[in-house]
Amino acid sequence: MTVREMQDEILKLKKEKDFCILAHSYVKREIIEIADIVGDSFKLSRDVCSTPQKNILFCGVHFMAETAKMLNMGKKVYLSHPNAGCPMAEQIQPELLKQMKEREPDRTVVAYINTTAALKRLCDVCVTSSSAVRIVKKMDSDKILFIPDCNLGAYVKASIPEKDIKLLQGGCPVHSSVTKEEAAKAKELHPDALFLVHPECIPEVVEAADYAGSTSGIIDFAKKSDKKQFIIGTELEIAETLQYECPDKEFFPLSKKLICPDMKISTLPDVLNTLQDPEKNGFEIKMSEQEAAEARRCIDEMLRLGE
Repeated sequence: MTVREMQDEILKLKKEKDFCILAHSYVKREIIEIADIVGDSFKLSRDVCSTPQKNILFCGVHFMAETAKMLNMGKKVYLSHPNAGCPMAEQIQPELLKQMKEREPDRTVVAYINTTAALKRLCDVCVTSSSAVRIVKKMDSDKILFIPDCNLGAYVKASIPEKDIKLLQGGCPVHSSVTKEEAAKAKELHPDALFLVHPECIPEVVEAADYAGSTSGIIDFAKKSDKKQFIIGTELEIAETLQYECPDKEFFPLSKKLICPDMKISTLPDVLNTLQDPEKNGFEIKMSEQEAAEARRCIDEMLRLGE
């Protein structure tokens, strides 16, 4: 089958089998084209709550599908590929966090959305990259343990110096691989371009940026700006997506290293196979009501504080 034929079959099957397809902005273009909703991980999980379909196929990584399940317990949620994980989400084990909480019980634990459901069950409040500074500012607590991304945590800490924010040595291996030398080189090659980065990059790269924000924030900034050239400091797919959507502008990837293998592991045939026989071919996310409720508490607190 050609790509177009597979896409047509997927569009037909998702209607027949009552599926809503979610695609994170980092997945392959041919998957984005057949998705019902495209965007950042938490936005996808929230937006799908208002859709009528009884089944969800999440084209992204495992922790994202877990979040979608937490917020949609009455629906079946499938992940497009069983091996689509996230090194950052999985790098801190619940037992380690329990030990840290015992050592410093007066610290409020703030979890980046990029964490497993098991870890979220131990945390006080969740944040996204776009809401982290705003949420931490609003919190009553002045003593914070921010997990797992030390780069996003450093960005929050620099923005709120009045709070005592403790960080762990963790983060996204893709974003944190970019060096300040690469950032300087990109700016030298494209002197008229605005430099837009994700705060999962190291502080030295973020400090060199004209704008630092979430994936959706970067996309919105570039679309609304009257400038014509941009260096994009996040996953390569975003530069390509922006080029499709803003053909009158130019977008330059910060580094060729900015490729997430876990996001790219899902293929169009994976989507098709799942829809053809979800019970046999699909990777379903399963969670008890108690597990979901405990993990959802920190998300509910984020929403209370005004995500």
